[in-house]
Amino acid sequence: MAVYRSLKHIYAQLIDDEAAATLVSASTREAALAPELAGKDKKGKAAVIGRVAAERARAAGIEAVVFDRGGFRYHGRVSALAEAAREAGLQF
Repeated sequence: MAVYRSLKHIYAQLIDDEAAATLVSASTREAALAPELAGKDKKGKAAVIGRVAAERARAAGIEAVVFDRGGFRYHGRVSALAEAAREAGLQF
């Protein structure tokens, strides 16, 4: 699971390194998630993205991942995303 955060958005991708393909992704830029993200702060939005990414991963048959924080400190939004993904059943 690779995580990228910008000043306004956060993105999570589950990537198969051997096939060089993205299997599952979720981000705050998805129009389908806009109602669920409305009214939340940045950490709340990151938690929603973590949960959604984990749900999509489990639906695709992925149970465990390696967490790649992309050089960002494990703090704030990055940790909120990771904790929400763990709570949704994804194993790191």
